[in-house]
Amino acid sequence: MSEDQEDNENGQGVGVVTKTAPKTKRPSLYKVMLLNDDYTPQEFVVWLLQAVFKKDAEEAVQVMMHVHNNGVGICGVYTYEVAETKVAQVMELSRRNQHPLQCMMERE
Repeated sequence: MSEDQEDNENGQGVGVVTKTAPKTKRPSLYKVMLLNDDYTPQEFVVWLLQAVFKKDAEEAVQVMMHVHNNGVGICGVYTYEVAETKVAQVMELSRRNQHPLQCMMERE
């Protein structure tokens, strides 16, 4: 029996360990957008932007006015899971308050 075979049978031997660094990829980002409607009060939209998206009062008014004037506006850009949660929160709060406000997410 050769020395190499004997080393392998005894569980010993010489080997080379190579370490490969995993290549991490940035997660995809998603825009969360509000859609304008003729029924949801502007005050509710401002409150929602502050509550869900942590906007200050001035920024919330700016986003609300953009949505009002352009039909759609971006509330924020997030990873998929966060964006999905924000959309669900907006839809739930709108439904609970009996407003038809719509929210959607779109890959950036």
